[in-house]
Amino acid sequence: MRRKNRYSDPRDTRASSAPPKSSPFNYASLFIVAAALVIGIGFGMFFSSVATSSPENVASRDAIDRAAPNPELCVQFGASAMVMDARLFVTLNPFNVYISQPQMRPGCVLRSNNWSILEQRKLVNNDQVRECKQRMNTFGYTGTLEDKPEINCIYQNQAAQNFFLNQSGVAPETNQF
Repeated sequence: MRRKNRYSDPRDTRASSAPPKSSPFNYASLFIVAAALVIGIGFGMFFSSVATSSPENVASRDAIDRAAPNPELCVQFGASAMVMDARLFVTLNPFNVYISQPQMRPGCVLRSNNWSILEQRKLVNNDQVRECKQRMNTFGYTGTLEDKPEINCIYQNQAAQNFFLNQSGVAPETNQF
C-alpha cells in the first residue's frame, strides 16, 4: 500500500482528488430566477401602462386634454386644466379656517395673446379684457364656448412649482401664459 506524501507531485494522476463542490446555483435555478424576473417586469409594465379614463383615475395629460372643454382649441391656444372650485370660510372670533368640499371640473387656460377668441364670440367685453390685462393675468374657463362657459380672469402664480420636476440638473418649466 502506498502512503500519501503531503508533498506529492500535483501531476501525479494516482493521487486521490476530492469530488468537486456543487454550486448552490445551478443553471436550472438561475434560469427559473431569470424567467420570474422577466415575467414580473412584463406584468408590472402591463399593469402600469393600462390607464382607465374614469373620473376616479386621471392618469395622464392626454386624459386631461381629452376632457377639456373644446379640446382642440384649448390645446392649440392654451392648456387644458383641472379646475377646483372650493369655498373658504374664515371666522375671526375664534380664528378658524374652514374649506368646503372641492368640486373638480375640466377647464382651459388661454394664453394672453389668444384672448381674441373670447372677444370674437362676445364672451368677454373690452372692459374685462383691459382689467385682466392691467393685472397681467389671463383668462380661464369651464364649459364649452358654445354653451355659455364660466369665464374668469385668473392669475398665474409664479411661486407654484412642480416639485416632481424640480430635481438637481433639471431646468424648471417656463410656460408663461
